[in-house]
Amino acid sequence: MPLSIHDLTLARGGVPVLTGVSLSLQPGRALILRGPNGSGKTTLLRTIAGLAPPLSGTIEGAEDRVAYAAHADGLKAMLSVTENLTFWASVFGQIDINVALEAYDLHALKDRLAGTLSAGQKRRLGLARLLVTGRPVWVLDEPTVSLDAQAVAMFAAAVRGHLEGGGSALIATHIDLGLSEADVLDISPFRAADGALVGASDEAFL
Repeated sequence: MPLSIHDLTLARGGVPVLTGVSLSLQPGRALILRGPNGSGKTTLLRTIAGLAPPLSGTIEGAEDRVAYAAHADGLKAMLSVTENLTFWASVFGQIDINVALEAYDLHALKDRLAGTLSAGQKRRLGLARLLVTGRPVWVLDEPTVSLDAQAVAMFAAAVRGHLEGGGSALIATHIDLGLSEADVLDISPFRAADGALVGASDEAFL
């Protein structure tokens, strides 16, 4: 089932930032979002993930099929790496965390408290959570922040495996992930003209 976006208009802080956004993401494919900082990439991803409503337009094929990863790693500092992954697996009705540990080279860290990890290690653990969700659509906002080149390669390999399994990925990133499976969409043409406030501020926006 594809993820289909039709004629979305989106606001941040009550001000329209994107208008007329349409895209289709097929199973087995990745789509890279490009655009300057502040152009609305995060707002679009949060809306697709169900964290903010669009002003208008429709989103089809998202519902409970999306796993979203943003700038925060979403970790519980006083739980170990294993306990964090086990917690998230249980939330999504999954059991096996070994694939996630293996994909991001976390076996040696499995008993460490998440709060004691380096920034890069925390990011690897945060991304490893995607592999225990069982959800087919990954929506990712600058996922390679704090990752070194080796860890970026781990992430790219995890995305490839997800695509080969019939999943899809929508990724906002400024770097080249080396994904031949990926299409690219520049959202700059969808930027809305400056306008007046259109309602209550977007309190969920971070």
